[in-house]
Amino acid sequence: MRILVACEFSGIVRDAFIAKGHDAMSCDLRDTERPGPHYKGDIFNILYADWDLVIAHPPCDNLCVSGARWFKAKKEDGRQQASIDFFMKFTRLSCKWAIENPIGIMSNIYRKPDQIIQPWEYGHGETKATCLWLNSLPLLMPTNIVDGREQRVHKMSQSPNRAKDRARTFQGIAEAMANQWG
Repeated sequence: MRILVACEFSGIVRDAFIAKGHDAMSCDLRDTERPGPHYKGDIFNILYADWDLVIAHPPCDNLCVSGARWFKAKKEDGRQQASIDFFMKFTRLSCKWAIENPIGIMSNIYRKPDQIIQPWEYGHGETKATCLWLNSLPLLMPTNIVDGREQRVHKMSQSPNRAKDRARTFQGIAEAMANQWG
């Protein structure tokens, strides 16, 4: 399958699909952290190519509830609407797709997610509720439920890399996507 992992700089999801024999590419405005097929640039330059599956991780800064205290300013200056419009472009793709985002306003603006997953369902002893909106894909089934559920991602201290560190997909989730959707 030809798979595009949109808005992914880490290469984690891309590499999980490559490990299963798929032709996968990541795309982000930033360089990839792992060597591999990666398009650095505007996603819309390649989004409408002939992909079998697109897994999108649109930026959540203006959409997720953790930033709700700044929603008024983000509405007034147009950032929130721009983020909504960006998210919605993925919903209009004709191929199979999954859109990943934290709990936020898209549940009301677009529709409820098909599924909410947690890292502890995929071998990581942490909590980070993650919504999945799916098109022509099955729900992601848990692969390794573990104890020790900690809010490590939520409790990360302020740093220049905090946003990047919070944005990385957990390896167990990436492998479940590749095994179940690939």
